[in-house]
Amino acid sequence: MKLLVGLGNPGAQYAGHRHNIGFMALDRIAGDHGFAPWRAKFQGEVSEGRLGPDKVLLLKPGTFMNESGRAVQAACAFHKIAPADVIVFHDEIDLAPAKVRVKTGGGHAGHNGLRSIHAHIGADYDRVRLGVGHPGHKDRVPGYVLHDFAKADQDWLDDLLRGLSDGVAALMAGQPDRFLNAIALRVAPPRSSTGKAAATPAASLPAAPDVPDTRGPLERLKDRFR
Repeated sequence: MKLLVGLGNPGAQYAGHRHNIGFMALDRIAGDHGFAPWRAKFQGEVSEGRLGPDKVLLLKPGTFMNESGRAVQAACAFHKIAPADVIVFHDEIDLAPAKVRVKTGGGHAGHNGLRSIHAHIGADYDRVRLGVGHPGHKDRVPGYVLHDFAKADQDWLDDLLRGLSDGVAALMAGQPDRFLNAIALRVAPPRSSTGKAAATPAASLPAAPDVPDTRGPLERLKDRFR
């Protein structure tokens, strides 16, 4: 069994916050892939289903962000899930909005949810870092992540979540490049103004072969005055 964890804070007042993009990711996966209804368990909410051949448990910790590790540890202990089979989806201020990176192990970079998970199961789990952008100064970070996404963010956010859901089975199969490509196809799909394949720039077209001019002098003179 694989455990997918989305990080966020519980409660309707936090639902739209940038810090809750991990919850949003799991809600999209559950809805798109026919997972069972959410139910209370492991100090949070869980939903079960399958992604490809894998049985998957989705977990949204019901503790606040800085205690997320308690719910993760409880789920891992009950289902005997190793850290290597845990993937955590979380907000990442050091990535531009809609950028996504997949990482295994390493530090928590000051993220309170990851810090708690580190303390409870160690660092050897995978993370999907979901870019939400940076407010520009570290003193503004708490207010920034604990605030709703702006209206201007809604289009890219929806595309990001759709792409993430499209590619999550590839992530389960150990194909992070295919997972990231699925997101890219949603966030920045190839387009042209006519909906057709874009014309090849003239500079990239092969040069036409030189054809010898076989006309006589009188024919060439007449062509000059047409």
